[in-house]
Amino acid sequence: MNALIENLKGKLIVSVQAYPGEPLRNPETMAQMARACEIGGAAAIRCQGIADIAAIKGRVEIPVIGLWKDGHEGVYITPTLRHARACVAAGADIVAFDATDRPRPDGRTVADTLEPLKAEGVFTMADCMTIDDIRRAAELGFDLVSTTLSHGVAAVDCTMADGPDLPLLRQAVSEFPDLPIICEGRVHTPAEAAEAIDAGAWAVVVGTAITHPTSLTSWFTDALA
Repeated sequence: MNALIENLKGKLIVSVQAYPGEPLRNPETMAQMARACEIGGAAAIRCQGIADIAAIKGRVEIPVIGLWKDGHEGVYITPTLRHARACVAAGADIVAFDATDRPRPDGRTVADTLEPLKAEGVFTMADCMTIDDIRRAAELGFDLVSTTLSHGVAAVDCTMADGPDLPLLRQAVSEFPDLPIICEGRVHTPAEAAEAIDAGAWAVVVGTAITHPTSLTSWFTDALA
C-alpha cells in the first residue's frame, strides 16, 4: 500500500468547503481554514473546486483530496473524467468522485472514468451510497472507499441529531477488511469520530462540525429556541 494512503490510517480528514452564496466561499479563506485544520492535527484536507484545491495545496503540507462539484442533483461530485483530470491539474493528491452506478453527464461508467486515472497514476477515492457501490469500488480497485453519499443529502442538510452510517461502515469493513474504508457524513462530535474508528474505519472525514460556522451557530440557536 502506498505511504500516502497508509499514513491516513486512524486519522482525521477535514472537509474544508463553503456553499454557494456563503461569506466564506473564497479560495484564500478556504486555504486559511485548511492550514488551521492542519495545525490542529488533520492528516488530510478534502476540498472542492479547482480554485480551492490550488489555494489549499499551496498552503498545507498534508495531502489534499480534491473534487469538483458541478450541479446539485444526480452525479455531481466530480461527475466526469474531465472534472477529475482538472482536479489533478489543480494539485489534488487524491481525486474523489461519485462511485454510484447512476448516469453520468459524459455517458461514461464508473469503470470508464477510473481506468484512465489509474493508468495515469492518480490516487482515487470512491464516494459511495450503498454496499453495492462499495463492492463495485472494491472490485474496480479504488484506493479509498467512502460512505460519503449514504445519507442521501448534502452535508449542510445534516442536522446535529443525525449520526454517521455505522451499520454500512461495519458491513463494508466486514466484507473488505483490507480495504481502506473512510467514514464520511454526519460525524458531528469527537465521540462519533472515535466510534467510527472503533467500528473499523480507516479514517474519518469531518466537515460541517469543524469548518461550517453557519451550521454550528444554527445548532446553538435552535437549541436555545
